[in-house]
Amino acid sequence: MANKTAPALVLREGDRAELERLTRAGTVRASAAQRARIVLLAADGVGNQVIADTVGVSRPTVNLWRDRYTARGLAGLEDEPRPGRPRQVDRAAILAATLVPPPASLGVTHWSSRLLAPRVGVDHATVAGVWKEFGVKPWKEDTFKFSTDPELVAKVTDVVGLYLAPPDNAVVLCVDEKSQIQALDRTQKVLPLRPGHAEQRTHDYVRHGTTTLLAALEVATGTVTGLCKDRHRHQEFLVFLKHVARAYPERELHLVMDNYATHKKAEVRDWLAANSRIHVHFTPTSGSWLNLVEVWFGIIERQAIRRGTFTSVRDLMASIRAFITGWNRRKHPFIWTKTPDEILDKIDRKRKHVSSTRH
Repeated sequence: MANKTAPALVLREGDRAELERLTRAGTVRASAAQRARIVLLAADGVGNQVIADTVGVSRPTVNLWRDRYTARGLAGLEDEPRPGRPRQVDRAAILAATLVPPPASLGVTHWSSRLLAPRVGVDHATVAGVWKEFGVKPWKEDTFKFSTDPELVAKVTDVVGLYLAPPDNAVVLCVDEKSQIQALDRTQKVLPLRPGHAEQRTHDYVRHGTTTLLAALEVATGTVTGLCKDRHRHQEFLVFLKHVARAYPERELHLVMDNYATHKKAEVRDWLAANSRIHVHFTPTSGSWLNLVEVWFGIIERQAIRRGTFTSVRDLMASIRAFITGWNRRKHPFIWTKTPDEILDKIDRKRKHVSSTRH
């Protein structure tokens, strides 16, 4: 006897687009995509047995999701709460197990939900749910480094005080170098941004050399004074300091810079000593995060360098100069908000935390 074909399922208005999206999306559960496919085939008039064979389920399963959609629409395709008492999950035990490093026998550096699940007697989705609930991310790591500068407190107080209360009639400039900026040229033409498609570039590239960007950020306005040099020795740094001095004639300048060797060469110290209107404030060792020009270096890296394609070092330098020119037209002040006490308290809490977790 021939199989009877069930009538085509009538979709509710607007549901077809969502069902098609569910079948294509790579981030939805496989079960959700399967149910959407069953309903779409049923709406196209395909018989239940053919749908079952195509999707790889039983015919009663096809009937189930047809009926559920007919009764409740898209909401009917969601999982329903299972009968009986909800299973109790020992969240504390899962968290405690997560915070203990994996045994050496596993040969891994951190837990995954699938590795931990059998050890705590639950499925990996439950482990992942507990991690999400409590903000635990074993796969992620951050970096830190404590400054060993014996003058840490004095330097933090000096530099941050300069940001929060700059001297009257003076200019505060954050100075540093961004070295080894590579002029990278992609091996094939970049495919531009289009609706539905991100910009695409080849993973490989040709190096055409490097340049060093020396920059001075005026904290109060965001104005940047910059020079590109082939090298970053003390000779180039001294040339840059003279360039900055010419850019701010007859103004008292307070320069924030790090302890890099080129900043402390005898020639540099002698020139600074001969220019009494220029005052230097050093950040602590391993404290470059106090220098606001580092924030600006991050901006130019993201907006002009990282995705740039440069056929030569000269091309790269021209792009950097163009960015600085454009930046100075749309500049904005760089505002520091944390007080020295807040920063030092946070450092102290971090030190205590690290000390308490040592084995």
